[in-house]
Amino acid sequence: MKREKVVVAALGLLAITGQAAAGDLPARGRGSATRSVVWARGGMVAAAQPLAVQAGLDILKQGGNAVDAAIAANACLAVMEPTACGLGGDIFVLLWDPKLGKPVGLNGSGRAPLALTPEKVPPQQNGTIPLHSPYAWTVPGCAGGWFDLHARYGKLPMKTILAAAIRYADEGFPVSPVISSDWARSVRVFKDKPGFSEVFAPAGRAPSEGEIFRNPALKKTLALLAEKGRDAFYKGPIAEAIVEYSKKHGGFFSLADFERHTSTWEDPITTSYRGLDVWELPPNGQGLAALQMLNILERFDLKKLGRNSGDFWHVMVEAKKLAYADRARYYADPAFARTPVEALLSKDYAGKRAALVSMEKAAPIDSPGDPAALSRKETTYLCTADQSGLMVSLIQSNYTGFGSGYVVPELGFGIQNRGSQFALAEGHPNRLAPAKRPFHTIIPALVTKGGVPWMVFGVMGGDMQPQGHVQVIVNLVDFGMNLQEAGDAARFHHTGSTEPTGTVMRTGGILHLEDDVPAAVVEELKRRGHTIEPTAVGTYGGYQAIYRDPATGMFAGATEKRKDGAASGF
Repeated sequence: MKREKVVVAALGLLAITGQAAAGDLPARGRGSATRSVVWARGGMVAAAQPLAVQAGLDILKQGGNAVDAAIAANACLAVMEPTACGLGGDIFVLLWDPKLGKPVGLNGSGRAPLALTPEKVPPQQNGTIPLHSPYAWTVPGCAGGWFDLHARYGKLPMKTILAAAIRYADEGFPVSPVISSDWARSVRVFKDKPGFSEVFAPAGRAPSEGEIFRNPALKKTLALLAEKGRDAFYKGPIAEAIVEYSKKHGGFFSLADFERHTSTWEDPITTSYRGLDVWELPPNGQGLAALQMLNILERFDLKKLGRNSGDFWHVMVEAKKLAYADRARYYADPAFARTPVEALLSKDYAGKRAALVSMEKAAPIDSPGDPAALSRKETTYLCTADQSGLMVSLIQSNYTGFGSGYVVPELGFGIQNRGSQFALAEGHPNRLAPAKRPFHTIIPALVTKGGVPWMVFGVMGGDMQPQGHVQVIVNLVDFGMNLQEAGDAARFHHTGSTEPTGTVMRTGGILHLEDDVPAAVVEELKRRGHTIEPTAVGTYGGYQAIYRDPATGMFAGATEKRKDGAASGF
């Protein structure tokens, strides 16, 4: 059902264009958005649940920094939004380090069990790893990421940072509307999985909107982490409980899988787009696809085409197809396979790819290039910023909602199914292997302008994420939208014909368009050969963003109209 929209034209909205020189104060004026951009001086938090935002702000007010606030908000979301994230999932972070004067990246994704090989997996009919099964389990990296971030950047003790999440898990919290709806759908899918109903549907159903939900087992787990630290998860009772559960339910985990888990600090990758530098993390993530799309789209005058033209939407989708064809062919764990990142990011290569776009006809096949020659997914994204100049872009996920649906009752959280993104075909760079990281969809983003931090943002939602990143940047730069409008504007979501598992899903893929795209545009896209089908509003992702005014240091925040979230500062 299309949500009713309240369009607010308010003073104080941020209009950001790519035409201003680096360091110029962006224009302020009226805009058409579901709500006003939020301005603050002391600090800012934007996340998918308002109570989690408040927890992050409380940490900033207690003297914590943006990293402390991000961990606090993420911990609360692990309690309040188990439909998307939690301690059984992975984490990726991009942050602006004001002392180093550059972006820094953390890859907190887990690896496949040492005992699991492709030969042991009974593939689904399409040749992929069963989605909601122990074969899809990888070591959860979230807790490790929290403690690695905290060790390098944290100010307050973890006991203080995790206190709000522990309290909410113990005393309960009122479930918000979108999360309640997602929860209800998940119960129908996972109710018979071991431990799921015991933890997440104790009344035999999902909690209703506004109903208090408690997770006493998760309270104990979080309290243990606050008291004992990282080792409690990877070398102590939490790992032991997961391994015991794995043995009981057909998994492949051993204590060695947890003991050897490490996050990795990564050098972010970047490209320029009409005066901005957009930063992403390198593979095994898919951030490279967003940068490839921007490189291709830079060859087109999108502003001249206009958002209400068939040409604009056609070019956007065709650029996506080209980038995602390379994604399916080349992206993988760099410890096991070489992804030609530099060549794929080349502007010359982008020019060759852009030349393949036919303005008259949709490409029926997503074909990868040769750079050497020149399901509904749920995730949570949040961002934070503080007066020191530290800005954090954090994304965290179980992959498909509650992940695999397998829940360890005494721990209060389930195990992710990120391993379902491995390929099983021999020779594929993303093929499953022991201790290998799978191709990953969750990507945080960061933007600089003139060498200074400009914005942290993200768009959650599986393969929607690079598509969403690009649409936000285009809305800001090419169409001069303000920070809130850039997220509110109608989006497209294209599901490619080839997935990172190597499987062919559907020739030409399927194009989803939100209701605000003009009917004449939809008909024109159909004429050009695009297959267009309706989809749920959640498919289009969830956006959060914080902008930092380079002249004043003031923060502006925006949040996703399609979620329960909030942006707030002080």
